[in-house]
Amino acid sequence: MKDNGGGSGRGVCCGRGVCRGTGVCRGTGVCRDRGVCRGQGVSRGRMPGFVRRRVEAASARGESGMTAIEFVLLTPVLFFLIFATVQFALYFFADHVAQAAAQAGARKARATADENPGGWRGEATDVVDAYIRQLGPKLVLGPDVKTIQPERNTVGVEITADVPTVFPGLDFTVHAQSSGPVERFVEEDG
Repeated sequence: MKDNGGGSGRGVCCGRGVCRGTGVCRGTGVCRDRGVCRGQGVSRGRMPGFVRRRVEAASARGESGMTAIEFVLLTPVLFFLIFATVQFALYFFADHVAQAAAQAGARKARATADENPGGWRGEATDVVDAYIRQLGPKLVLGPDVKTIQPERNTVGVEITADVPTVFPGLDFTVHAQSSGPVERFVEEDG
């Protein structure tokens, strides 16, 4: 490569060493005037080696504009990955809120089912609603709370709710269930 000196002193003309005519670099990769580099082209003295090699290789292959095309093609993929990560976080946080609310409701149901056989369902539902209002009122949408009694001495709570979505047209639903044996005070014989 030819150092043309005498110009702005920014390094080797064009970074390619191709001179047609008199040698002034116009940033096109070809020197056209008097052997003076004005620093508009690739300057070896100012760029790191890997950048210089990439630019030189691209200009040698005629790939000018490839970066813009790559950016246009990869931007939607990048945005999809960002929104998918947000959706993943929303879903799992809503799932944890629903599970925590179901466990709190089941604890209340287990504690009150023996002494209040007719009213434990309302108390458990109230606890679940309070938990959802406290932890994620805009995250657990339209919760459907059901009290369950799968066996005679087992009570619990089941919750089904929608999750807000980032992607239009997708519907995500969380489901949580918790149950356990009824707590009962039993006196010791003796």
